[in-house]
Amino acid sequence: MTRYISLYWLFLTQRIKALMEYRANFIIGAASTIFLQASSIIAIWVVMQKVPSLNGWTYDEILLVYGLITLAKSINHMFADNLWTLGRVYIRSGAFDRFLVRPINPLFHLLADRFCQDGVGNFLVGVALIVKASIDLHIAWTPPKALMLLVAVLSGGLIFIALNLLTCVASFWIVDSVPVTRLVFDNHLFAQYPLSIYPKAIGILLTWIVPYGLASFYPASYLLDRDLGWVAWLAPVAAALLMFIAYRFWEFGLEHYNSAGT
Repeated sequence: MTRYISLYWLFLTQRIKALMEYRANFIIGAASTIFLQASSIIAIWVVMQKVPSLNGWTYDEILLVYGLITLAKSINHMFADNLWTLGRVYIRSGAFDRFLVRPINPLFHLLADRFCQDGVGNFLVGVALIVKASIDLHIAWTPPKALMLLVAVLSGGLIFIALNLLTCVASFWIVDSVPVTRLVFDNHLFAQYPLSIYPKAIGILLTWIVPYGLASFYPASYLLDRDLGWVAWLAPVAAALLMFIAYRFWEFGLEHYNSAGT
């Protein structure tokens, strides 16, 4: 474990050095996600001016839900965004083969090969939203609630990574897995809002099948002392289970990998 932490730090520092060669590109990449998120938040604000409450959820409470999942997504965006490029960039070109002849885990190498600066913008937006919402909602940050915030963000990040890994493995058979990954990933857009505003089927989907709700709605419910908040403590279990399944599927795909021969 210590070896891999040291290796990742080396990969990360080299990536940062490369990004800093083009500082404007780094800043634009990070800022682009901030502006993208800002447009979504403005849209919510406009709607909430006409509809002050969505099934009992106020504007600031929705911002809390939105901020939580944005923070979780930022973990995936910064440290595991390379999963999206597995087929298009690595397998199609044959570049993936170099991961198989080096004395480190191929999945670790794939993840460490690229730090995505765009995720920094998501992280900053998530922090800002949670700070604003907690101030306006007068959330009392007791130790259990502070722990819940940490658990929700880290577990949510792992849930994002696990689901992306699970779907990107399709690249070993169809090369371009982006449509498959996006089919699952885009479900997180529902979890930017309280699950209670949707039909029951969507709530079940986003809790027990594609559990993005464990990174947003349920932690927010816990922080706001609402019903069902206890479900948020299941997030680490769901994250661990999904990571186990995704990694085993990755190993299965790796066994069936055929080089592009280029």
